[in-house]
Order: sequence, then C-alpha cells, then structure tokens
Amino acid sequence: MRVIHCADLHLDSKMTGNLDRARAKERKAELLGTFTRMVSYASEHDVDAILIAGDMFDTGTISALTRNTVRDTILNNRDIDFYYLKGNHDRDSFLSSLEEVPDNLKLFDDKWKSYPMNDDGSVILTATELSADNNNTCYNALVLDPKPVNIVMLHGQETETKTKDRAEVIALRELKNKNIDYLALGHIHSYKEERLDGRGIYCYPGCLEGRGFDETGEHGFVLLDIDPIGHKIETQFVPFAHRRLHAVDVDVSGCMTTGDMSDRIVNRLSEEDIDSADMLKLILTGDIDIEAEKDTDYLLKSFEENYYFLKIYDETKLKVDYEDYKLDMSLKGEYVRMIEEAADIKDSDKPEVIRMGLMAIAGEL
Repeated sequence: MRVIHCADLHLDSKMTGNLDRARAKERKAELLGTFTRMVSYASEHDVDAILIAGDMFDTGTISALTRNTVRDTILNNRDIDFYYLKGNHDRDSFLSSLEEVPDNLKLFDDKWKSYPMNDDGSVILTATELSADNNNTCYNALVLDPKPVNIVMLHGQETETKTKDRAEVIALRELKNKNIDYLALGHIHSYKEERLDGRGIYCYPGCLEGRGFDETGEHGFVLLDIDPIGHKIETQFVPFAHRRLHAVDVDVSGCMTTGDMSDRIVNRLSEEDIDSADMLKLILTGDIDIEAEKDTDYLLKSFEENYYFLKIYDETKLKVDYEDYKLDMSLKGEYVRMIEEAADIKDSDKPEVIRMGLMAIAGEL
C-alpha cells in the first residue's frame, strides 16, 4: 500500500511577515492550493491514505474558504483515508463545523487509538495527541503487536529524554524497542529521517510550504511504499511546494561602489538554483571601507523584478583605517581624528558615526 505522510500545513496562516497585503492573500491561497494538489497527487498515484501529523491549520479561526475546501476535498476523495492528528496550533473549530465526520476522516484524542489501514490489518496506525497531562505517561501505555507493520504518529519536538510538563516534546528513547516500523512526526518544519532503533525509523516531513526565511529550501511530503508481506517500508521525500524560499549571503568586502556590489550579487546568484517564482533574501556581508558608496534601496530596485519577492539585509561592517587620516588636513581628516579621539562614543559605534559625518560633509544627507 502507499501512504503520504505530511505535517505542518498551517492553512490560513496570515503570511504578512514579509509580504504586502495582496501577496500575503495570494500566498495564503497557495498554501491551500498545495494541500488540494497533494490530494490530487495521491489520487493519481494510487495512494491509500494521508497522514496529517499535526498543525493542519495555523489558528483556531478558520476562514470559510479553507474550511469548505478541506471538507470538500476529503469528501470528494472517499477512496483515500485521512488520518488527522491535531498539533499545538490546531483547535476544534474545523471539526466542530462539520455536520458529521466523514467516514474517511480518522481522528485521535489524548489516549492511544489504533486503526487498521488495510483490509487484513497487516498495517496498523496508532497515534495520540500529546498534552502536559499525558506526556510522561503515554510511553508506558503504548503496547504494539509485533506482527503487523506498525506506524505511530505524534506531533512534537524530538528529544532523547522525557521532559516534565512539556506537551510538545517526544522522548525518542522511550519509543525505542516498541515494535515501531515508522514513526510519523510533525512539528519540525524541515525534512528529517533517521533510525529509531534496529526495527524502525522516525521521520519529520517538514512543512508543505515554506512561509518565512527560517524555512528555506525544499518542502513537500514523504511517500511511503509499504510491503506488509515482506514487512518493508520504502520512503521517498517528494518536493511539492509552489514556491521555494532562499537566503543567500553575498560577501561584498572590498567593494567601493553600489555597482561593484551589484556585480558581486550577480556572480553569487549565478551559483544558486533560484526560480523567478521564488522568494529571496540577500544578506550583504563582509568589511567595506568607510568611504564606500552603498545604496541598498538601489540594489533592491535593480533585482526585485527578477523574483516573486526580494528583501536585502545589510550585515556589512565598516572598516576605518585611521592611519589614512592622520596627515589629512582637510575637514574630513579633522572630523575623523575628532571621532577617533572621542571618549564618549563607543569604539563599535565610531565607524557609523564617521560614515554619517562624511556623507554630511559631502552633502549627501
């Protein structure tokens, strides 16, 4: 049988952290569209079940569009079973809006619940919603028959040991040697797959779509091909996001003009695989001369039309060679020497004070 493992869809996320109102609305719709595309992929590729390992929604207040689209997508794909485990962002608002729970939507609570995933019961899914009340007791309560293929689903941050009174923490050590073949996890927004023990593996699929620049790189879901007779599971990460997010460092050390920095950016971007539909954060780094001409607004205007969204962070450091100004009898030299000797200005602040002063002297402020 074939199973999709996804998590952290965060549908109805506001998406306003970087984007203006219009593009935030567009990205919000794209997150919902990626969910429906994933279900279409499942239908076209003979997937039997979709595991949603928490945080399907971003807040308790769900828009009518999202609520109706998710409901109708489940109802219109009755040959696929949806196993929905609530995460720390999920509330009961979606479920309470349903007149009745569809037969192909399987739910969980704060007690371990198991579902046979195929007709002969040779693949079993077991899951529980973690809370501060059950986090330290749930591990001893998990007892699995060793004969079937056992999938266990949880939502939380992995750790090796128990952590008292922390709901979203999964103590991996407590799940070893429990007859788990595949531990389907959610909460971490990047893909990760590692061995759990001699029998099983654990996996975070990451989020379906990156929402901010702390979620760069490929995003998608994990496709499982399960052989109950051979007791084998093959996994494949499937990149599926509508857009990717990138954070790219550009070292502009030694550049004296904005044009020089633009050339550095062009050369650096030629090394990356970035599509015009993607979102990009450029981080300018390195040491630049105190008299270097740098205009990040101009750089932004020069490159922003090449991408869906672009932002530029300036993390360069100013470099002052005071020896160059010791014999300079101009107003500029006098100003630099005065700031160098000023006891009431921190050394770390002096380069920026000098830069602003030199710009004022040059009539650029």
